[in-house]
Amino acid sequence: MYNRILLPLLFRFDAETIHHVVTTLMKFVFTIPGVSALSRRWYGVDDRRLERTVFGLTFPNPVGMAAGFDKNAELVSELSDLGFGFVEIGTVTPRPQAGNPRPRLFRLKADGGLINRMGFNNKGAGPAAGRLRHFASNRDGRRVIIGGNIGKNKDTPNDDALSDYLAGFRDLFDAVDYFVVNVSSPNTPGLRDLQERAPLTHLLTALQTENRQRPVPKPILLKIAPDLTNGQLDDIIAIVADTGIAGVIATNTTISRAELVTDAAVVTEMGAGGVSGRPLRERSTEVIRYLHQKSGGAFPIIGVGGIFSATDAIEKLNAGASLIQVYTSFIYEGPGLARQINRALLHHPVTLPLSAAS
Repeated sequence: MYNRILLPLLFRFDAETIHHVVTTLMKFVFTIPGVSALSRRWYGVDDRRLERTVFGLTFPNPVGMAAGFDKNAELVSELSDLGFGFVEIGTVTPRPQAGNPRPRLFRLKADGGLINRMGFNNKGAGPAAGRLRHFASNRDGRRVIIGGNIGKNKDTPNDDALSDYLAGFRDLFDAVDYFVVNVSSPNTPGLRDLQERAPLTHLLTALQTENRQRPVPKPILLKIAPDLTNGQLDDIIAIVADTGIAGVIATNTTISRAELVTDAAVVTEMGAGGVSGRPLRERSTEVIRYLHQKSGGAFPIIGVGGIFSATDAIEKLNAGASLIQVYTSFIYEGPGLARQINRALLHHPVTLPLSAAS
C-alpha cells in the first residue's frame, strides 16, 4: 500500500515540506493511546538473536536510523516504535542555524535517491540534549541506543572548529550513548578539509582527551565521505589507531553524479549537494570492505548508503559492517523497512565481525 498509494501522493509535494508534514503527523499519531504499543508489536522484531554488542554497547538489533532524518531529537520514541535498534540524531551544532537557502532537498526518483544541501539546519545541541533527557525519563521499556552526530557551525572557521565540536560533545554527553564526528558533509563550505590527516588527528585527539576525563567515556566514531581515495582511507585507518576512537561510519553522501539515470540537465538544475540512496550503495560497500580488509577488522564499522532491502543490508554486513543504517530508503520503502531487514537477518544470519566486540 505504501509504494502504490502513499508514496505517489507524498511525491506530489516539495521534498522538504512533505518531510516536515510527515514527521509532524508521526508525532501526533503516536500521542494517540495504544498506537505506540501497537506499532512496537507490528514493526518490532524482539529476538535476542538480533542483538549486537558493538564498542561496548548492546544494540537490540543492528538496524539504525542514520543522522539527518531526526536532526533535533524529536522522533527518537517514534522511530524506536518502528523497529529501529538505534537512532542517530543530528547533525547538531552548538548554536542553532537555519542551514542553506531553500530549495535544498531534491528527489532523484528514477535513481531511488536524493540530493540534499541542507547545511546542518538544526535547533542547537543544547535543546536536543534536553529532548533526549526527557525521552530517557519516559522510555517505557523501549530498548534503543542513541547516537549524537556533531558538527560545526557554518560561520565557525576551520581553525576554530575544535571549539564547536567540544561544545557539542559537552552538551550531549549525558544524553547520548555514542558520538559521531561529522567532517564529511559536502554542504558546509570547507568542512571536508578537516578530513585531512593532520587536522583530523588533532580534532579527534582533543575530543578523546576530553572524553577520557569523564568517569565513563563514550564511544566516539568518525563519519567519512565515500569520495575518499584509497590513500585517504589508509590515513583513516591510521588515524583510528592513533587516536583510539571506537570506529567509523561509512559513508556520508557523495558529490559524484556518475552513473545517475536522471536526466543530466535536471540534475544540473538541482545544483550542488550530496547524493544519497541507491546511487551510493556500491561505493559505500566498497569503502566498508576496503577499511575492514586493510585494517584486519581492527575497528567496528557502521555501514550506510543505499540499503533498500534485506539483501542490501546483508551485503553491507558481509563486507565488514557490524551495524547498518538507513535514511533515504525509509522515505522510498516506508515504515516497514527495519522489520523487513530484521526478519531476514533471523533467517540469514551474518557472522558479526570480530572488531564489533571491542
